[in-house]
Amino acid sequence: MDIKEATKNLTIAKEKISYQEEMKKHTTFQIGGPAECMIRIEEKEELKEVLEVAKRNNVPITILGNGSNLLVLDKGIKGITLKIKLEKIKIQEKNEAIEITVGSGEKLGKLAYKCLAEEITGLEELSGIPGTIGGAVRMNAGAHGKEMKDIIKTVKCMDYQGNEKEFTNEELEFEYRTSRFKKEKYIITEATLKLQKGKKEEIKAKMEEYATYRREKQPIEYPSAGSTFKRGKDFITAKLIDESGLKGYSVGDAEVSTKHCGFVINKGNATAKEVLELVNKIKEIIAQKYQKQIELEIEVIGEK
Repeated sequence: MDIKEATKNLTIAKEKISYQEEMKKHTTFQIGGPAECMIRIEEKEELKEVLEVAKRNNVPITILGNGSNLLVLDKGIKGITLKIKLEKIKIQEKNEAIEITVGSGEKLGKLAYKCLAEEITGLEELSGIPGTIGGAVRMNAGAHGKEMKDIIKTVKCMDYQGNEKEFTNEELEFEYRTSRFKKEKYIITEATLKLQKGKKEEIKAKMEEYATYRREKQPIEYPSAGSTFKRGKDFITAKLIDESGLKGYSVGDAEVSTKHCGFVINKGNATAKEVLELVNKIKEIIAQKYQKQIELEIEVIGEK
């Protein structure tokens, strides 16, 4: 069925729906072909309605947060792409702990600054991650020795039939850069974090320290999807890439950052094809030189 025909009776405001939407405008890599249909979701009822329409018309669904940690292929995305903008921050004091219930579309950075204003500590290490809460939970995002699993209490989500479910931290199967949400089809709607009261000056100092580290060590001046490769079990991937002489190696406008070899950056008009060609070359060289298999940390989606 034609996608416009399938979505024409949605009650969602028309300005929230677009067709042939260029994904390079919605990803931090600034790469990717068009989404056949993109819908901005701001309420859970909107999500339920779209899931019902998609199920009825057998239309595939793709979930998008802030578009970080993501490489969209050059042919784009078929079906409906849902840009999740479920936003809410509710702070409650529970004895010594602070519980924050946050919508999955909230950005980690915004939440970190809210915590700073409210003198709540525990999120400083993650404050520079350019993703949403939903994406961060899904991949168990981490930085500076802390991961989402360390602060999550519960997560609410919706299955593709529109049924709501809640998982505890223990049920989320968190591991390095993964969770049960990478294996099972759920859409994260909100998370409750367990944090503590802190001192504003100390929280601010920590956030500034991590922001300085990021500016100095990571190529944030170029579009990228963040750290491209996972850390190995017994090796540091970026170190092996550096020692292989691949710093600055490029395919078209896709380049191994000269600032941090764990990042592939977009120097201007890189295509997904160029990124994957570069990634495969890196994998091949590391396997030959060190007999190590390296894995992508970024997720690749779209039409091949």
